[in-house]
Amino acid sequence: MEGPTMSLQFVYSDQDFVEDLCRGMASKPSKFDTTIRTGWTDRMDRGLFRYNLGDLQTRILPGPLSYLAQLNVQRGTQRRKPQEILRIQQEFDAKQFNFNKISPEEIICEMIKDSEGGEESCRMVVLVNVSPLEFGHCLFVPDPSRCFPQILTKFIIQVGIESVLLSSDPGYRVGFNSLGAFASVNHLHMHGYYLDHELKIESAPVKPLVPGQGFYRLLDFPGGFMFYTESESVEKISRAICKVTDRLVAGNIAHNLYMTRGCPPCDHIQNEEDRLSRRGVRIAVWPRLSSFGAKEESAFNVALCELAGHLPFKNKKDYEQATEKDVIDITQRYLLPDAEFQTLEEELTGHLMDS
Repeated sequence: MEGPTMSLQFVYSDQDFVEDLCRGMASKPSKFDTTIRTGWTDRMDRGLFRYNLGDLQTRILPGPLSYLAQLNVQRGTQRRKPQEILRIQQEFDAKQFNFNKISPEEIICEMIKDSEGGEESCRMVVLVNVSPLEFGHCLFVPDPSRCFPQILTKFIIQVGIESVLLSSDPGYRVGFNSLGAFASVNHLHMHGYYLDHELKIESAPVKPLVPGQGFYRLLDFPGGFMFYTESESVEKISRAICKVTDRLVAGNIAHNLYMTRGCPPCDHIQNEEDRLSRRGVRIAVWPRLSSFGAKEESAFNVALCELAGHLPFKNKKDYEQATEKDVIDITQRYLLPDAEFQTLEEELTGHLMDS
């Protein structure tokens, strides 16, 4: 099956990574940001989206977790109906919707890494998400014509981290939903978008598990794992993340992943300069209960951005009335029981220490 034909190529190297980034420090858009923002705005102006996003109503829920709530009714009502997902390792089905069936006009660019070794790598197609949850909402699809199912690979993890490092905007995020964790299309893809608000996960305290592999445990709710990398360790940490997600897939454990600029890992309140540093990338991985055929929540689905503290609400009443406790109660229903999480933590820690 042939994938969509390509137009613009975005060629980058490690030299394009933006390293000295801080919260609250103004910086001009990088070459990557300009490509994504310009391409996305052009497609919105041309009417290729299912709805016009506009400025979303936004509020911070009172409480220590500082949840960011946004009202996005249209995404809840007008997005494409999710595919029926029955298991985490479900095979790709060419008869279902996939990214080989999109209009070529939805493609912003093809990302190509100019590596010194000149090794051949998979092509990464970047296209607009026609049902956006925020400004610049794109999908990263490794060579659509190869029809990979929605299971993480080292390549897509690495390009996801690299895209965060290519952006000079600390509000640029990347995320992934596995099958059974509210992925709606079984064709390998990640989400990227801009969110112009600080999230707690950027500086949340962590406990070291295997720091040599960049592996930590998130101490705040919701419980999960975190990796951290700066520009020189991207390949090594991508490999470690993939070892963890491969284990989750093998154990039939659904999971969500979220990448964002963040401060270096710390298990206590660091000084203000460290807390505001966004030199590196935090990658959160949340193992969770599978949601096969589960009835969707009326307020919001618990997926990649919701676990990170960004809540796109589907209706005005829940948006206006929800409390932090309501959000915790809904989220808790999808998390692993404590004992199961603890067993998994021990297994994954041993697995990474042995490698």
